[in-house]
Amino acid sequence: MAIVNGESASHPTLIGSVQRALRLLEAVGAHADGAPAKQLAREAGLPLPTTYHLLRTLTHEGYLRREDGVFVLGEAAEAIGGAGARRRQRAHISEALAVAGRELGAAVYFAVYREGEVEVVAVTDDPARPPVTEWVDFRATAHAHAIGQCLLAQLDEATRKEHLARHPVQPITPFSVRTEDDLLHRLDTVRRGQVAYERQEYALGTVCSALPVQVGAAAATLAVSLPVDELRRLRSVTDRLRKMAEATLTTLAFSISI
Repeated sequence: MAIVNGESASHPTLIGSVQRALRLLEAVGAHADGAPAKQLAREAGLPLPTTYHLLRTLTHEGYLRREDGVFVLGEAAEAIGGAGARRRQRAHISEALAVAGRELGAAVYFAVYREGEVEVVAVTDDPARPPVTEWVDFRATAHAHAIGQCLLAQLDEATRKEHLARHPVQPITPFSVRTEDDLLHRLDTVRRGQVAYERQEYALGTVCSALPVQVGAAAATLAVSLPVDELRRLRSVTDRLRKMAEATLTTLAFSISI
């Protein structure tokens, strides 16, 4: 029988106290309104003294909290659960973007403006239609790509000024907007047309477009990119993306952005 780090490969060493704590957390999680210690002990199959000891420890560490004589999940446990939910949501929208990318023959992106920065939440990963390589930090170059321009156009004036103070306009290709005044004029056009078009402003050889999407109060966007020699397709692909967003993608975007 193989031994790895002092453990049998077929019978790994398990820590009983951790197992008991996990059973107790599962029992608490099964009750949205909480449950008292005696009920939790029965459901977890634990002696009452052991249950009290674990409840005190888990409460002290923030995994549980006691409210009106019952125990409910605490912030630490909710954070773990929330992280798992966000991963599942990201996987869900990534799958939806992959479907859209295959139908459009383009790389597809979903991004939000969160905590003062551009955040690309999900992007297709199709070798036949590879996304733009982030060769300069997307957060610092919102002025130079369609995603960033679409997001900046949705911000209020004060928030936009604060962003540009931190990330000033500077050209990164020969086609980039060159001054803040040029950018502000572009953003006016984006707001009127409800779409940002960008041609080789961030990456040479690539053209992009981005649409604003409604996800509550958050600024968000769905975007596509194509090789520059397919520029003629960009407007029709953008129109098709808009229809997809109206049908399904915005709902998925909302679920992951909040």
